[in-house]
Amino acid sequence: MRKLKLIWDFRGATGLGTAKHHCIHLKEFAELEKLNYHLIDHQEVNDMWSTAFIVVDEADMKIYRDALKPHRGEVFE
Repeated sequence: MRKLKLIWDFRGATGLGTAKHHCIHLKEFAELEKLNYHLIDHQEVNDMWSTAFIVVDEADMKIYRDALKPHRGEVFE
């Protein structure tokens, strides 16, 4: 089954801190809803742009997408 990476973008000087904090909420949501996921993490793209992301099975993507409204997604390899 394909894995999809759902991504949230955070820009500005506080973007990295916001992305790290968003990861906490992603984990809380998955645990509360008893949903499977493969990875939750953040990435600093540059000083003014960071992302938070969750990697899920394609079958679970719609649940996450509809509830959490990611900014974008991509296939995770």
